[in-house]
Amino acid sequence: MAIRNKTCIHLPQDQEIKTATAHQCAECVAIGSPWVHLRTCQTCGETLCCDSSPNQHATKHFMETSHPVVTSAEPREDWAWCYVDNLFMPLS
Repeated sequence: MAIRNKTCIHLPQDQEIKTATAHQCAECVAIGSPWVHLRTCQTCGETLCCDSSPNQHATKHFMETSHPVVTSAEPREDWAWCYVDNLFMPLS
């Protein structure tokens, strides 16, 4: 799926949305920690836990890599978040 309305320069309108290939946060699994929801990095495709999770691995990933946009990896959720612009973007 591609974004229908360009709202952020960090996620071009014609870019295909990367989807989760794993439905777990590998970093949480490695340390035996639970997570709440998952987010998929739109730069590298890594799926990590959200800010409601104890370890906030998706935000830590942004801080370490500067990969700006994640999408929800949750079923029936169709949105993106740009860390740089602090912007929520519906994708449909």
